[in-house]
Amino acid sequence: MGKTKAINERKTKFGTEPVGKLLISLAVPAIIANLVNALYNVVDQIFIGQKIGFLGNAATNVAFPLTTICLAIGLMTGVGAATNFNLELGRKRPKRAKSVAGTAATMLLLSGIILCILINIFLRPMLTAFGATNQIFDYAIEYTQITSLGIPFLLFSIGANPMVRADGNSFYSMLAIVIGAITNTILDPLFMFGFNMGMDGAAWATVIGQFISAIMLGLYFFRFKSVKFELKDFKIKIREIWILFMLGTSPLIFQCSALIVQIVTNNLLKIYGAKSIYGSEIPIAVAGIVMKINVIFIAILLGLTQGAQPIAGFNYGAKKFARVREILKLSLKVAFIISLVAFAIAELFPVQIISVFGNGSKLYFQYGTKYMRVFLFFIFLNGIQGAITMFLTSIGRASKGAFLSLVRQIISLLPLLIILPYFMGIDGIMFAFPIADFIAFVVSVIVLKGEMKSIPKVNQDV
Repeated sequence: MGKTKAINERKTKFGTEPVGKLLISLAVPAIIANLVNALYNVVDQIFIGQKIGFLGNAATNVAFPLTTICLAIGLMTGVGAATNFNLELGRKRPKRAKSVAGTAATMLLLSGIILCILINIFLRPMLTAFGATNQIFDYAIEYTQITSLGIPFLLFSIGANPMVRADGNSFYSMLAIVIGAITNTILDPLFMFGFNMGMDGAAWATVIGQFISAIMLGLYFFRFKSVKFELKDFKIKIREIWILFMLGTSPLIFQCSALIVQIVTNNLLKIYGAKSIYGSEIPIAVAGIVMKINVIFIAILLGLTQGAQPIAGFNYGAKKFARVREILKLSLKVAFIISLVAFAIAELFPVQIISVFGNGSKLYFQYGTKYMRVFLFFIFLNGIQGAITMFLTSIGRASKGAFLSLVRQIISLLPLLIILPYFMGIDGIMFAFPIADFIAFVVSVIVLKGEMKSIPKVNQDV
């Protein structure tokens, strides 16, 4: 009876409350949670830069593809489960909703354990493939051997967070991530400077923070409002895995594409940097810093789209198409404003931002300023493209969302990364990113216009 009441309350909330009010209530906690989650790596890099220098920053950049692997698996599973959860509750099928979510939770735990084992077995060849130079290698090994132990907790946190949010408890999903990140932020300087643990200290602080977040999110599965989980729901079922894969295809492809781009970029910076006045290490360190700055922006945008996702998904499942269109328009407007602010900050304050991550030579800041301004030049278009991709996923058009991810990362960016440096040297690497951003934006708008023709402008009864 209590669960039926929760579903009815959800129907009243998601189906009738003003869209703007709903978006604020869901997006703000999601933005905070994602921002704090992004700060795990940013805080580490700041303290490592201050303690070790730019070689330490370069090492964390080389190790970052491992985090991207976790994001790929975690977001595929979590976003797939959350999207299905909202669609099924909109269709009044709570048993299907909890069955897929339970399978997702078990998959996250098992995947994290398996990934941790594989990383430790193949760590050295992996870091070499990720672009580590001789000067960076020892730092990267030291950092990654410890942070790999936190991968089961990181992966579970990434995937469980959207599921908790799909239940309507955005505040708790935010709180779990915030507490873990605050723990990491407190322990970073304590371990690194107080106990003089260096890179090891930053790594252990990260693992402990991830553990706390995972425990908090795991405990929430015993207090879901919309459904009541049973032990049988946590058994892995092939049919449910297929649903997760289909609905989580877009974030999976996006992160896998990002992984390929990170590895290719690091290796190109290593090769062309060695032929430039900067050497290999400065470009790799700078690219890592700028990527982390971009991750902060993406975290804000992702929080916005995650807040919009359950609203769009529920109303699409309930055939309230006028509200679906309304949430899309609002999301696009807010995404553009956020992107424009990020663009202004990146263009006006590159030196100040890079200085936060430690000191370096004149060449270091010269390259860093140029790289940040060029890399993030079309960031104000990224927000719109990201909002469109998440919207398509939330209404069950995961294949189209996945296609848009491929357009930027694989179809446009990879060829540009390979071709432009041949003519422009190391500068060609940074120019490849804004060109790919523009191409992806144009294609996204075209795809969205085609999709909107199939969505009625008026509501229909379920």
